Amino acid sequence: MRTVNIHQAKTHLSRLVEEAAKGEPFVIAKAGKPMVRVTALNCPAFGHGRRLGFMAGEIAVPDDFDRMGRAELEQLFGGVPD
Repeated sequence: MRTVNIHQAKTHLSRLVEEAAKGEPFVIAKAGKPMVRVTALNCPAFGHGRRLGFMAGEIAVPDDFDRMGRAELEQLFGGVPD
């Protein structure tokens, strides 16, 4: 996430707000210390976005997953460590 200082934010506020509204949030800092985060209103609250495991039980990983493509890797790199 991009950080801008207060002076930059004042100077370029319209552009920064447009970018945030399109999904590119930014942080405003004062003397190098982050003060606030600017995000679009329709974005999920910080920390409430996608979470790990949201597709648990819906995906199956093959038992040979770590060996898939072994022949191609050996051909490309001259061997694969075990």
